[in-house]
Amino acid sequence: LKTDNTTAVFQIESRGMKDMLKQAMPDCFEVIIALVALYRPGPMDLIPDFCRRKHGKQRVEYPHPLTEPILKETYGIAVYQEQVMQIAQVVAGYSLGGADLLRRAMGKKKKEEMDAQRKTFTEGAVKNDMTERQASELFDLLEKFAGYGFNKSHAAAYALVAYQTAFLKTHYPAAFLAATMSADMNNTDSVHIFYDDCAPNKVEVLPPDVNASEFKFTPINKSQILYGLGAIKGTGWAAIEVILQARQQGGPFKDLFDFCARLDLRKVNRRVIESLIRAGAFDKLSPHRHALLAGVGLAISAAEQSNANSNQNSLFGAVADQAVHVLPDVPAWTEQQKLQEEKAALGFYLSGHPYWAYQKDLSQFISTTLANLTPKEQPQLLAGIVSGIRIRMTGRGKMAIVGIDDGTTRIEVVVGNELLNQSQALLKDDQLVIVEGRVSNDEFSGGLRVNARKLYDISSLRNSRASFLKLSCNGQSDAVKLKTLLKPYCMTQTEAQRGCAIKIEYHNQTSKVELMLGNDWRVDLHDELIASLTQWLSQQNVKILYN
Repeated sequence: LKTDNTTAVFQIESRGMKDMLKQAMPDCFEVIIALVALYRPGPMDLIPDFCRRKHGKQRVEYPHPLTEPILKETYGIAVYQEQVMQIAQVVAGYSLGGADLLRRAMGKKKKEEMDAQRKTFTEGAVKNDMTERQASELFDLLEKFAGYGFNKSHAAAYALVAYQTAFLKTHYPAAFLAATMSADMNNTDSVHIFYDDCAPNKVEVLPPDVNASEFKFTPINKSQILYGLGAIKGTGWAAIEVILQARQQGGPFKDLFDFCARLDLRKVNRRVIESLIRAGAFDKLSPHRHALLAGVGLAISAAEQSNANSNQNSLFGAVADQAVHVLPDVPAWTEQQKLQEEKAALGFYLSGHPYWAYQKDLSQFISTTLANLTPKEQPQLLAGIVSGIRIRMTGRGKMAIVGIDDGTTRIEVVVGNELLNQSQALLKDDQLVIVEGRVSNDEFSGGLRVNARKLYDISSLRNSRASFLKLSCNGQSDAVKLKTLLKPYCMTQTEAQRGCAIKIEYHNQTSKVELMLGNDWRVDLHDELIASLTQWLSQQNVKILYN
């Protein structure tokens, strides 16, 4: 609790609750009870005083010496309804029933009742050597507290469940997080939040596997969880149950064709199989997801033909069963394509993150991850993959709330009307965007707020910050091919200064020479250009050098 590691912990998992825990540093159960009671509209303003008094940074003061035994556990602050009732008993001589009536009257705020209660309270307090003025001031204070006072027994019950769930998360993290993800597995946003919480708790989430995964998330040891097949979009219990039964009866599946041949394809239909492939559930049978996806139709047809032959008791049935099936020969997906398909099936990236492909480039001018972002007065440069865009209408026109994710966390960026109109083409899901903006604390959410001033794509940022693109070629390199690769990305005369210069390092066994190409060959440093050059020359021979 002191480290605010409370995602998925009952009652204390919000950002505001986490900040409060960091301030309070709870060291006993009573403090947890008080914090649960304080974190509500009204008493929330007292949290800083409570924390400062707890740490000895602020003097603990009591409304009257008689109230000290009652308010000592909450450092002189009335937090619970029971404390209001006890003060009425001790200071003004109320009975238990009378104190409860006082609490109710204070909650209703009816003037006639309050005037009568004030008179009774003052008369009782005067008998305990208080002046009428002191009694009236104490009554005003109690009236204020009673308006928001929380029932301690309720707070204690919440605090107990919070402590129990925190205990489970601390000592059994894999089992706890697996159960948490399984409990809300139909909500991919929730699963994503809990998945992101696994790494900080030293728990690894293994990808789904048709030969090992169950319907729900499964802890396989103290530090590993196996992804549940039921959390893959487009599956469902009926289909997964058929898969699990077939696996139990016939053992592990050998390949996609064996998988289709052994299942009831009316329940495990094409959509289910394709979702499993996109999610990576067949990776241990074949890592080539594009070929698997292209082969689904063949595998289903082969299974149907095999069943037809079996039903007809064909003379050639045995031969058909021994047929060798081959997946279609299709190009492998790029890492970016694979991750986009994976996100379509899971709701988030699991085996990697598209941001990683840009990390080396971006590290030249972005010094921090989104998870380590801190508020500053001056504008900062940050980047992430777009993950959700909401458009709102304001008095100044449209405003976009853009979620960006760099693999460490997700934050939201506010884009105003003018910038939105200028940069709408840059704001597309699963696309990298670089933001120059001011980072500040958001008092409403308890998190950070980023107001964008400028938006860039990776090409424009590379072009504006790069000194030149260096290509290393040897005697075997084809100048015509190089020209063919560069030509589509060359800038026009008017655009040339926005492009990047090219330096060619040509070498053979005995010598080396460097050539700087002219302005006609200044290029737009687009991802596709860098990818084609890298594929041809290899990664170590393609380098962007920055200012």
